[in-house]
Amino acid sequence: MPQPPEKQKKDQPFVALLPNVLTVVAICAGLTAIQQAFFGNYERAVVLILIATVLDGLDGRLARALNSDSLIGAELDSLADFANFGVAPALVMYLWALQDLAKFGWIAVMVFAVCCVVRLARFNVANKSEEDAANDGYFVGVPAPAGALLVMAPMYLDFALDKSTHLPSPLISLYMIFVGWLLISRIPTWSFKALSISREHTRFVLVGFAFLGAAILTFTWLSLVGLCLAYIVMVIWGLRKRRKA
Repeated sequence: MPQPPEKQKKDQPFVALLPNVLTVVAICAGLTAIQQAFFGNYERAVVLILIATVLDGLDGRLARALNSDSLIGAELDSLADFANFGVAPALVMYLWALQDLAKFGWIAVMVFAVCCVVRLARFNVANKSEEDAANDGYFVGVPAPAGALLVMAPMYLDFALDKSTHLPSPLISLYMIFVGWLLISRIPTWSFKALSISREHTRFVLVGFAFLGAAILTFTWLSLVGLCLAYIVMVIWGLRKRRKA
């Protein structure tokens, strides 16, 4: 007797679930970052958000490599992005430096989180309408992962200076709002997805990444400050280039 259609579904190989597993692990990292911030372990909290950022960069690529893209995976990835790049960094920043500002500090947190979710919603709509903003080599606005890394720059600086120079809380709040604005802005930001490297220059790129990796492992916080400054310069350069075009 033939089975009903719902019982004829083939088993899914576990390897096809790996992208979603990475996404779930990234969510756990983001949530644990918030927990660590409540306990005052701010450096560990930042590291966990950085781990979530790396996992976010891997899950989509792994899904495409395994040909295991799914609607559930896409929605899960978007929700993970909001948790890891909109909620976790904002709350960690609030617990680290903005509690004394009470209402204004919390407003900065909400503005950044809302800007992040709007940025993600705009990105999803662009993908579904097949109008990918990165087709010409640029995103529209700063991507959510980059925004999360940028918004924590005051923490990198503080850790690099052994907590000897703590920026004023009002300035940190204004900086959070500024980064939130970058997320929803129409500023063109360069996309690494559009980058192509000639074969003869591949070895130099690999050596450069080896140097960057060694710098991050050895001088973690100073390296992250440098990366944030380099990214801001890149955004300014991209804006000027597009205006001249």
